[in-house]
Amino acid sequence: MNELASTGKVKVGFIGLGVMGKSMARNLMKAGYDLYVYSRTKSKAEDLLHEGAIWKEGAADVARHADVTITMVEYPSDVEEIFLGPSGIVAAAKQGSYLIDMTTSSPALAARIYEESRQRGLQSLDAPVSGGDIGARDGKLSIMVGGDEEAFEAVLPVFQAMGSNIVYQGAAGAGQHTKMCNQIAIAANMMGVSEALVYAERSGLNPARVLKSIETGAAGSWSLSNLAPRIIQGNYEPGFYVKHMIKDLGIALQSAEDMGLEAYGLSLAKTLYEKLAAAGEESSGTQALVKIYR
Repeated sequence: MNELASTGKVKVGFIGLGVMGKSMARNLMKAGYDLYVYSRTKSKAEDLLHEGAIWKEGAADVARHADVTITMVEYPSDVEEIFLGPSGIVAAAKQGSYLIDMTTSSPALAARIYEESRQRGLQSLDAPVSGGDIGARDGKLSIMVGGDEEAFEAVLPVFQAMGSNIVYQGAAGAGQHTKMCNQIAIAANMMGVSEALVYAERSGLNPARVLKSIETGAAGSWSLSNLAPRIIQGNYEPGFYVKHMIKDLGIALQSAEDMGLEAYGLSLAKTLYEKLAAAGEESSGTQALVKIYR
């Protein structure tokens, strides 16, 4: 598998072509992989098909043809259906192939998929990502991986086509647990970014000038550098949807509760994002949180 991956002869399947998935799939083609794709809405795949991707009629059909099948969908319920449903990819995938879920999903579900896959002679990895639409487009995603380390090493060249910070975290579910850490940190940080910008506005400062002063100091963060400018410009287009943030924070909160952790910032952030969604902003980018403060 290592030799095939290094020469780009592996056939890769990609299921889910949303804001991030499409760019990730495109970068796999740029790296020289033959790509089979499926999305519930075929129109999302049209430009990739013109660029050389091969359309398949369903997730199971993708898995039947691919050496490595990747999913990047919306919710844990989608992941469960695609992997473990009657027409799921675990049942359809060819012996010895690799199944990689890059959706932010449940650590417990990742462990379950791993066990089901192992029993069928398949290798499963949970590999959620961070970096938003920009990271996906530029092939610079952070990829956090759980599963068997040997499987991780085998498909590392595939990950390298999509990301620049790729870290093996441990057994099945470890990738998803790491992504929960990421989302907890981002959620609290986004509250801080929003409050800081509204404070600047209320005090009569120029927010763009304030940003220039604070983004390279101790307050610096990815959100401050990449999302604060969008807020200042009034751009609330999604790099990552509010509705997906609520989903992720819900998973994180449940996992924290299962471990007996009182996650104060996480709880507050989830409440604020739910309030934002109730105001009609569920399909806006997460930077729209500033509207709650305004």
